[in-house]
Amino acid sequence: MCRNIRPLHNFEPPATGDEVTAAALQYVRKVSGTTKPSQANQAAFDRAVAEIAHVTQHLLDDLVTTAPPKDREVEAEKARARAALRYAR
Repeated sequence: MCRNIRPLHNFEPPATGDEVTAAALQYVRKVSGTTKPSQANQAAFDRAVAEIAHVTQHLLDDLVTTAPPKDREVEAEKARARAALRYAR
């Protein structure tokens, strides 16, 4: 759906509140079709971001896995390698 939303589950250290809020913001922007809501819609926009971030944090807290935690640097390097192949000239 949105390429800017990254997986947040099963990382060491766990996702921060800022990362969860950033993902919620990207989701609300995508669903609402706007990056900057009007003043009339600002409260609803902010409330949606807060509620989605809250529920997302609960989801991340409740998920269980037997897989070893992922390393952010390793995952970032994999993403850079994929991008290099995708955008190679």
